[in-house]
Amino acid sequence: MDIRLLHGSAIAPYLDDLARLRIAVFREFPYLYAGSLAYETEYLSTYAQSRDSLFVLALEQGRVVGASTGLPLADETEALQRPFVEDGWNPQRVFYFGESVLLPEYRGQGLGVRFFSERETYARRLERFDWCAFCTVERPLEHPRRPADYQPLNAFWGNRGYRQHPELRTEMVWQDLDERTESAKPMSFWIKALCR
Repeated sequence: MDIRLLHGSAIAPYLDDLARLRIAVFREFPYLYAGSLAYETEYLSTYAQSRDSLFVLALEQGRVVGASTGLPLADETEALQRPFVEDGWNPQRVFYFGESVLLPEYRGQGLGVRFFSERETYARRLERFDWCAFCTVERPLEHPRRPADYQPLNAFWGNRGYRQHPELRTEMVWQDLDERTESAKPMSFWIKALCR
């Protein structure tokens, strides 16, 4: 497995591959995302334009099979910054993790742990962040598309030192696989103190 760390506009040659990977993985529960390349290109451009962004790519024989992203929260959208500002956090001190996506056949081999480790190490190296944070969609336990064997990643995140902060909430808009139009989805945040 080839692990590459890229920053800002250096991701340009991989944007289409990353967009396709996100669409494929986020079709799964709990996101159920009916994605489009147009939206993905716009979303990923935020990261490509941030000079302090990080892309951790996992490639096998040149094919992107996994990816993880991060950037300063201050470079993220207003919808992601607002809950922190309203609760008294300084977005300038938070490094935000965008996503970790990995094709199913490559899961359970330690890449998820590696993705978190690489992003935390990078945030520490920038020497201006006190916290790492990410957000997750909230779906009801009785959701009709919830697989019987679905296991949330809460324990995995907790083992990495992250704690859920239910007071920090926002919404993101996308179209579910079984929706005709986009709708707002509730999101909550997980945060870890970044010890140096």
